[in-house]
Amino acid sequence: MGVGKSKLNREALAEYADLTYFNEGEIVELFKKFESLDQSIQSDPKGRISASNIKSLPELKLNPFADRICEVFSSADDKSMNFDDFLDMMNVLSENASFSLKAHYAFSIFDFNKNGYVDEEDIGKIVQCITNDQDGLKDRALTSNLIEKIMEEADLDRDNQLGRSEFEHVLSKSPDFLSSFKIRL
Repeated sequence: MGVGKSKLNREALAEYADLTYFNEGEIVELFKKFESLDQSIQSDPKGRISASNIKSLPELKLNPFADRICEVFSSADDKSMNFDDFLDMMNVLSENASFSLKAHYAFSIFDFNKNGYVDEEDIGKIVQCITNDQDGLKDRALTSNLIEKIMEEADLDRDNQLGRSEFEHVLSKSPDFLSSFKIRL
């Protein structure tokens, strides 16, 4: 099934299938999708595709966190992705990925300042992304009140930051998390 046409050999396909929630046919399709984002990679699984091309995927185009998603899943400073990075991203965002795997990566995406917590600064950035207020100027009082209410509800140990377990606890109460933190093939 297209293995000969793609530059992924049978051994690589089997390894990817063992390490992901995808079967070999789905991996071939994902590689085709990866290739379609930048024809200059010439069927090279180690070739890198720019973050702007990755963000052109219909599933990410309107996502307010697309830039952070690229940053978290990229193995390069410029947020570009090779096929391994792309496959990791698609694996985590697959319908079959576990809650704990998705929660782990959601935490990383929302930890903008990379301090190991989702704190008030991060929540402010989340609000900016969701409201498309990149400069944080729309309504500071409303944003401040929203941050306060979120921390009041989610910060169980009252240290003004959410650790991974507190963050996962919040996500477990969100009925939409699993259905919204995914990309369908």
